[in-house]
Amino acid sequence: MIKNILLKPFETPYNSAPFSKIKNDHFLPAFKQCIEEAKIEIDAIANNIEIPNFKNTIEALEFSGEQLDRISNIFFNLNSAETNDTIQKIAQDVSPLLSEFSNDITLNEALFKRIKSVYDSKDSLSLTTEQQTLLDKKYKSFSRNGANLPEDKKEKLREIDKELSKLKLKFGENVLAETNKFDMLITDESELSGLPEGTIEAAKQLAESKKKEGWLFTLDYPSYIPFVTYADNRELRKKITLAAGSKGFNNDALDNQDIVLKIAKLRFERANLLGYKTHAHFVLEERMAKTPEKVESFLNELLEKAKPAAEKEFNTLQNFAKELHGIEQLEKWDGPYYSEKLKQKLFNLDDELLKPYFKLENVIDGAFAIANKLFDLNFEEIKDIDKYHEDVLTYKVTDNKGDLVSIFYADFFPRSGKRNGAWMTSFKPQSIKNGKNNRPHISIVCNFTKPIPAKAGKSKPSLLTFNEVTTLFHEFGHALHGMLANTTYPSLSGTSVFWDFVELPSQVLENWCYEKDALSLFAIHYKTGEVIPMDLVEKIKESATFQQGMQTLRQISFGLLDMSWHGNNPTNITNVKAHEVEAFKNTTLYPEVAENCMSTAFSHIFQGGYSSGYYSYKWAEVLDADAFEYFKEVGVFNKDIANKFKSNVLSQGGTEDPMILYKRFRGKEPQPEALLRRAGLIEAK
Repeated sequence: MIKNILLKPFETPYNSAPFSKIKNDHFLPAFKQCIEEAKIEIDAIANNIEIPNFKNTIEALEFSGEQLDRISNIFFNLNSAETNDTIQKIAQDVSPLLSEFSNDITLNEALFKRIKSVYDSKDSLSLTTEQQTLLDKKYKSFSRNGANLPEDKKEKLREIDKELSKLKLKFGENVLAETNKFDMLITDESELSGLPEGTIEAAKQLAESKKKEGWLFTLDYPSYIPFVTYADNRELRKKITLAAGSKGFNNDALDNQDIVLKIAKLRFERANLLGYKTHAHFVLEERMAKTPEKVESFLNELLEKAKPAAEKEFNTLQNFAKELHGIEQLEKWDGPYYSEKLKQKLFNLDDELLKPYFKLENVIDGAFAIANKLFDLNFEEIKDIDKYHEDVLTYKVTDNKGDLVSIFYADFFPRSGKRNGAWMTSFKPQSIKNGKNNRPHISIVCNFTKPIPAKAGKSKPSLLTFNEVTTLFHEFGHALHGMLANTTYPSLSGTSVFWDFVELPSQVLENWCYEKDALSLFAIHYKTGEVIPMDLVEKIKESATFQQGMQTLRQISFGLLDMSWHGNNPTNITNVKAHEVEAFKNTTLYPEVAENCMSTAFSHIFQGGYSSGYYSYKWAEVLDADAFEYFKEVGVFNKDIANKFKSNVLSQGGTEDPMILYKRFRGKEPQPEALLRRAGLIEAK
């Protein structure tokens, strides 16, 4: 009998995941056994004859099912970054089991009775702030998931949750399949006009890897973004833009329209069952914003400031395209192309001019150097732990005393088993148990252009666009939030915070990409070794407000679309596209494209955790702009401010209300004007 590596302690360096020894057929049996073992733990807590107290009930529940959590982290991270048909099939089998197990816990009356007993006596207990938060969170995780419902409604809730878990998985699988399905082979070299040399080389390499003659372009970001930004051929830009915009909207086996309608309606039904008006009312109760009304007023207040600027910027772009090429009507497939040309004209700043200064390895080293200057972290690449793919880089992170802070995985290049975009995740959370501080294993995943290997004496490293540099810093900011976690309980650790607070550490770190003192650490020409000239740094800063009105309007539109699905009764929505057009009516600049639909590929809200939460990107921008103004007042590498940020925000996870943590760091509530100033939408101080 084959031993299942997932069912015993990992005898590995740093207790890291033993990827090379894990077989796909280990997962399902391991999940089933660990669920059974976790059930035994739960039953022991629920049936304990001792009087319920914090330790034997709340803390015992918090640390139950640790092996199940560990396997789940490994499996679902692989399903995002290194999936295949087998893993996707296992995910379809496992998700309902986990959903059912989760419901078995939250609908366990004996267990809830014990939790409620502790909760009702909380004022007489001498609990730390973190323990109070955990107790509140545990109680709400039951009450907000049906513990107070009668039996028939509990059963209905179970059915809804099972169905939702399957639908969300299917939604994501369809989007990935649509992304992988499309490719555009160019055999006429003249059709490559305008494209950067590196993009052309990468397309040639991709075609060769698929045994095709010519140049192959796909919907993966490192292929798609340069094509729509630089290709002179308008028809080909249109073709690839329409393909990207129609994912899940082609009335075929991969269509997501019915799935979107079902998810929205099931979420609404679930919220009603629990006594909430809508899904958004349910979700936002546990967010900084608190109510859908607050979110909508926040977005509409920003819209009021951004829309005039956006319309002015769009008219400038339209006139520029008409002057340059006689374009009478600017379309969606023209936007990135003419925006890049206008940016070059205004700032003489071309991404291709900047890329040689942003060799991936140098940018990584720069992020590490900034983390060292701010937070005393040291990064050492290590080769003695397993990877799930050969492209993954692995690091040991220590403090200045040499103590382990975290293990860090970095996965930068696209491949067929990896979803698009960029994200941070965790293979193992931080916690303190039995006096031991268990350090976290954190990962960031991106999709940057791969280096071109030496061939006929010609090779090229991975060179990043400036946008990719800020993406790397963004995900690294999330990673720092995970690495520097220093809490007792894993469910309150690291990025386990309110959704509208979680983007603060990521977005604030992006600000260093615009600072001369930071850029001089890593923006070094990969051929000449020259540090980026200061006139280019100034141009980067000047261009930071370029089309900020349009960018802000775009983000607001996504937030409003999210709220349109989740902040209202969706029962009567029958046409996904028509609903979307109505939701976008106050934020539309480009002519409507009948073949495109955003909702059917809006993975953030229909697969990820951002339903009723997309507004949080703008919300967190207010926090990050306000926080960075604090740094700017005294110096971007000021140790005192960095220590305050580390001790009050990065290390605290979700142990306290985020506004309390923020005010402890900043000394006051955040001001929206800081964001509007940074975006150039109101006058600077």
